[in-house]
Amino acid sequence: MGRPWATFGVDLHLEPSGAGGLRRGLTDALRDAVRGGRLAPGTRLPSSRTLAADLGIARNTVAEAYGDLVAEGWLTARQGSGTRVAERAVVPPSDTAPRPRAPGRPTHNLVPGTPDLASFPRTEWLRAARRALTAAPSDALGYGDPRGRPELRTALAGYLSRARGVRAAPDGILVCGGFSHGLRILGTVLRARGAHTVAVESYGLFVHWDLLAAAGLTTRPLPYDARATDTRALPDAAAVLLTPAHQFPMGTPLRADRRAAVVDWARRTGGLVLEDDYDGEFRYDRQPVGALQGLDPDHVVYLGTASKSLAPGLRLAWMVLPPSLMEECVAVKGLADTCGVLDQLTLAEFIGSGAYDRHVRSARLRYRRRRDALVAAIAARAPEVRVTGIAAGLHAVLRLPPGTEPSVVQAAAWQGLALHGLAFYRHAQATTEPLDALVVGYGTPSDHAWAGALEALCRVLP
Repeated sequence: MGRPWATFGVDLHLEPSGAGGLRRGLTDALRDAVRGGRLAPGTRLPSSRTLAADLGIARNTVAEAYGDLVAEGWLTARQGSGTRVAERAVVPPSDTAPRPRAPGRPTHNLVPGTPDLASFPRTEWLRAARRALTAAPSDALGYGDPRGRPELRTALAGYLSRARGVRAAPDGILVCGGFSHGLRILGTVLRARGAHTVAVESYGLFVHWDLLAAAGLTTRPLPYDARATDTRALPDAAAVLLTPAHQFPMGTPLRADRRAAVVDWARRTGGLVLEDDYDGEFRYDRQPVGALQGLDPDHVVYLGTASKSLAPGLRLAWMVLPPSLMEECVAVKGLADTCGVLDQLTLAEFIGSGAYDRHVRSARLRYRRRRDALVAAIAARAPEVRVTGIAAGLHAVLRLPPGTEPSVVQAAAWQGLALHGLAFYRHAQATTEPLDALVVGYGTPSDHAWAGALEALCRVLP
C-alpha cells in the first residue's frame, strides 16, 4: 500500500488532541474514524512501526493504541494478517451524518508573526486615546485626507528618521490598514503601469505573493545563499520585494554589497524596491540595521507597521513613497479607508508622548530574555540543533538534521504545539537548496505560557 499513511491525518481529517497524551489522542482519533465510517470494515492499518515513523511518535504509543482498540472490539489483530478494522455493523448517530472531527486548538503556539498580545500597553494606550480625542478638532472625525491624519504622518516622519534612518516628510507618507493593504495598493499601481513581474525572496510569506498574483503580477524568487538574498543578478522585473534589515524567515540582514547592488539596479532600470521593515525596532546584539530607503528615497518604497511593535489588530501601517508614486497610490486607496481616525490620532499621541519608545524598550528586553532562554535550552537539550537568525526580531531558525523537518513538525502537532517548518515559507519556484529547519516565534506566547511552550518544543526536537 506504499506510504499513503504519511498523509493519514489530512486525508481522514484526524486531528488527535495531545491534551490527554499521545496514546489517548491516537486511540480517540482511530475510534472516531471507524465509528464515523471513514475507516471501512476490513481496512488494513499500517504496522505500528510504519505509522509511528510517519507520525513522528514512539512505536509503543501506536502499539498500545492498537491494543486498546482491539480490546474494545473496534480492531482485530491476527498473526500474519496485521491489524484491521473489525467486521461489525457501525451505526452512525441518528441525529447527524458522520462528520469530521473538529481540529483541536493547540496548547502552545510558536508560529511567528504575532507579538505577545498580552503585553499590549493597554493603560498607556487608553491615556493616549483620551488625550488625542480631547484635543482633536471636530473635523478630524470626517473623511479627511486619504493619505491619513496629518498628526500621525508628522509623528511617523520624526520617529522613522531618528529610529530607522528613513528620509521622510509628512506629505510623503501614506497610512494604510496593515502591510497587506499597502502591498495591495502597490500591486495595483504596478500593474496599471504595465508591470508583469516582481522579484521576491526564496523564503517569505505566501500571502504576500498571493496578493501580488491577485493584482496580475508574477513573482520570481531570487537565490539565497550563505550571504543571504542574492540581489546581484535581478531578473527582468518592475520591482523587488525584500526584508533587508531582517530577512523573513531566515533572520539574516542583507549584506552591504547586496544592498548597494539592488539600489544600483533600481537606478539603472527605473525599478522599485519594496522594503518590508516589519520588525526593525527589535535588534539585540548590535546597532539596528538602518532602512534601505535612506540610500535612495526616489527608488525605494519603505513599508512599516505597528503589527509587531504593538498589535496586528490595530491594522495600522505606513508607506513612505517616492514623490512619483504618491498620486497613483492615493487614487487607488481612495476614500475606502480601512484606518480608523481615532486609532491614527491615538498612535500619533502615543509616539509623540514617548510612550511608544518606552514600550519598544520594554518589549525588546522581554524578547531578548526569551531568545536567550531558547538558545540556552536548545544547547542543553538538543545540541545537534543549531540556532540561527537570533540577532534581531521575534523568531529564530532552528537548523535540523537532514530529512527530519516533516517528522518534527508532525510530532509537534501531536504535542499540541503549533509550529512551522522552513518548508512552509519556501517559494514554489525557488531554486535554492532546501534546508531542514524550524521557524520558532518566541515572541508569540504570553509570559505565563512561554516556559510551557519552550518545554514542549524541546520534547519534539531530535
